[in-house]
Amino acid sequence: MIDKQTVVQTHAKHDKDTGGTHVQIALLTERITNLAAHLAANKKDKHGQRGLQLMNGQRRRLLKYLERTNYDEYIALTDQLKIRRGQRIVR
Repeated sequence: MIDKQTVVQTHAKHDKDTGGTHVQIALLTERITNLAAHLAANKKDKHGQRGLQLMNGQRRRLLKYLERTNYDEYIALTDQLKIRRGQRIVR
């Protein structure tokens, strides 16, 4: 089970930042990790697999946005959360 308050406090840029890009990506990463562990034990949970795919897509879109708007923060966040980055063309 994830503790949202801890994740929000860890990744927020300021006190009132509860829905920033960094926070959303961190929360999705926690949910994805927990759901992946659940699906490892429950292989026939097809609805859970669909939910995992939707969360992965949402996180991928948020990461793309962060990469486009602030590349240095994107690198730092993916390193901190241990998210693999796709091969990108160096700008």
